[in-house]
Amino acid sequence: MAKKPASSKSGGAPVNVSVKDKKTLTSLRRVADDVATCADSGRAPHLDVPSRSLSNVRFNKTKRFLEMGGGTNRRELFNLSQAKSYMQTLLISSGCKRLIEQGKTTSLRGLYYMLKHTIEGTKEETFEDQEDSDSVIEDVEVTLDSLREEMHLYASNRGNLVGPITFIDNGDTIDCTRMGSAGYSIPSICEPDVIQFKDCKADFILHVEKDTVWRRFAEDKFWKKHNCIVSHGGGQPPRGVRRLLHRLHNELKLPVYCLLDNDPWGYYIYSVLKQGSINLAFESVRMGIPEAKYIGLRSKDFDRCKLSNSVKINLNDQDIKRAKQIAEYPWFKDKKPWQKEIQTMLGQGFKLEVESLISKDISYVTEEYVPARLQDKDWLD
Repeated sequence: MAKKPASSKSGGAPVNVSVKDKKTLTSLRRVADDVATCADSGRAPHLDVPSRSLSNVRFNKTKRFLEMGGGTNRRELFNLSQAKSYMQTLLISSGCKRLIEQGKTTSLRGLYYMLKHTIEGTKEETFEDQEDSDSVIEDVEVTLDSLREEMHLYASNRGNLVGPITFIDNGDTIDCTRMGSAGYSIPSICEPDVIQFKDCKADFILHVEKDTVWRRFAEDKFWKKHNCIVSHGGGQPPRGVRRLLHRLHNELKLPVYCLLDNDPWGYYIYSVLKQGSINLAFESVRMGIPEAKYIGLRSKDFDRCKLSNSVKINLNDQDIKRAKQIAEYPWFKDKKPWQKEIQTMLGQGFKLEVESLISKDISYVTEEYVPARLQDKDWLD
């Protein structure tokens, strides 16, 4: 198919397309070319989309992260059960191509509204809701082997950091020691063409689970006393946070230590940061941090820190079920320390949040707990 030069929709001056954008555009055009080739040859137009199912995901013990297998799902235009998903996939691809050629970005919800309409001559909507389009975006990502950020799509920011590092963010110099009480808001798109590392004096990264805990570390200037970067992801860290941590770890060689709740959700967050997620296994190589360490909270901390019974949170049936599932993850199953950790929590019958340490002292977590864990190298891998 003929390739048109990138230009604005209004017909203005051509947009300067980066090398990475050219690569993504080439992949998008290849999808269109394959469809056109099928049609020209009289064959049913189709797309082969890599399967994102659990059965097509495996744990690579050598690389120590999740990766996808070679399974694919075929979507054909003339198959009634597949026609809608086939057309949705092409529609998302077309929308992303338009964004890149115009040199613009939009949110996941923005693309949903950009492409949502009633198909002419029918009462059929292109997408019923945003969840519908978000799933197809992931299909396009894995088909192109591109991050959605490379397709000029972003999600809402959710995560902050503070510490001795200076970024160049979209041309602006950001000193993360001078960002006030809120810190630097980690953007959804953290690719090298947007975020560059100008200067970094940090020795390591401490990633905490929630904003409430992060604020204690920020206010106590933990990052200044211990020469580190302190980040959070608002619970389950979004892709922007994971991608930035991955880059900081791999490009600047900064160790990553995780301070998370002592519950199945905290264990899962650590698993995602370390090995990647099952649903997004195709991105683990660009997001997983196999060397990340878990420094707490631990099941033994109830006794070790002499906490009171009032901070216990009883495990419910869902907690117990989830903990047993996590214990069977291949990357935890053969690690005796992790098996002991999970079994101890189940045996105790309760879970603990990092905030429970406040019952000792408002700054116990920053002044005693974490410094002791780091000094003693007391962590789980």
